[in-house]
Amino acid sequence: GKHRIVIPCLGHFKEEYEKVSKLYMNNKIRTTKYTLLNFLPRNLFEQFHRVANLYFLFLVVLNWVPLVEAFQKEITMLPLIVVLTIIAVKDGLEDYSKYKMDKQINNLLTKVYSR
Repeated sequence: GKHRIVIPCLGHFKEEYEKVSKLYMNNKIRTTKYTLLNFLPRNLFEQFHRVANLYFLFLVVLNWVPLVEAFQKEITMLPLIVVLTIIAVKDGLEDYSKYKMDKQINNLLTKVYSR
């Protein structure tokens, strides 16, 4: 049959525990979508999957062509930037609340049955 090795994280077993525990995944809960490093690129990637944002981006790019320029370039970019900023702030706040809940759940005390 299969055997399971249990190494306590105490005293003289600590080095062996750290060596063996690197081989396995931890059991922490992570429901967040973003990290600090990937927030901006991933959020922009998700936002530009929406047709409305692509439409406004198309208008901005089209307005940079001198032949088609209808408004000032900066004014055309303003609605897109405002919408992207508001959605990014909303997504960031939601993800931060998920992070706080994950941290709270991962730090709960647990009871271990032992004879």
